[in-house]
Amino acid sequence: MGSSIINEASGERIFAIGDIHGVAGEPEILLRHLEDKEGLKDDDLVIFLGDYIDRGSDSKDVIELCLDFRRRFPNTRFLKGNHEDMLLDFLGFGGNLGQAFLYNGGLETIQSYGISVFAPPQEMVNALPPEHFKFFCELESVIAVEDFLLVHAGLNPEVELEDQVTNDLFWIRDEFLNNPHDFEKTVVFGHTPHQEIFVHLPYKIGLDTGLVFGNKLTCLELKSGKIMEIERDKKKVKVDKLDVSGRTFE
Repeated sequence: MGSSIINEASGERIFAIGDIHGVAGEPEILLRHLEDKEGLKDDDLVIFLGDYIDRGSDSKDVIELCLDFRRRFPNTRFLKGNHEDMLLDFLGFGGNLGQAFLYNGGLETIQSYGISVFAPPQEMVNALPPEHFKFFCELESVIAVEDFLLVHAGLNPEVELEDQVTNDLFWIRDEFLNNPHDFEKTVVFGHTPHQEIFVHLPYKIGLDTGLVFGNKLTCLELKSGKIMEIERDKKKVKVDKLDVSGRTFE
């Protein structure tokens, strides 16, 4: 993939947020919690791990929520998920498996924008708010911050970091989940839903806790291990702690 696709970032605190998938209510409450209860500051970093769209009915509202949040907190970064990758391919702008987009929750995304699923791709592009289309096109692949690598799906442990392919960044599962790696940074990822945070320290932390499937949305402050979660159809963020003492590579 070339090292240039790995973008650097910095932050006093580093908040990572798991997959949203077209559900707007709980992310809105979680982001308000970050602002009001956690006292989010300009030098804090917030990274969303991808899959903002598809499956849920509120994809348009989720993108608007993300954009509005970044207007208030510019040190906010957005990774590309496989569902955004499918959308871009479906619209003719590169990516993978665009032919499967509508059958993997993309129908709900198109409908949230009030676009006919029978419209040709260019008509769909023209119907998207320009700021939303720009958002999809500018999503990042890998973000490196301190001793963390953040990516949507994971990294291939058999491939050097500079040689990773984008298909793995957005789609990999078992090869990454079931094996350690030699990257000497903790990989923080989404993509594969679990009931609780997936922890395999010091190698990886998974934050997709299946909001769209009726479970919850998870945010983790990476340095302290502070967990902020909101269950589907609930109004209150629960705060807990992840033991990150085993995160140091020998």
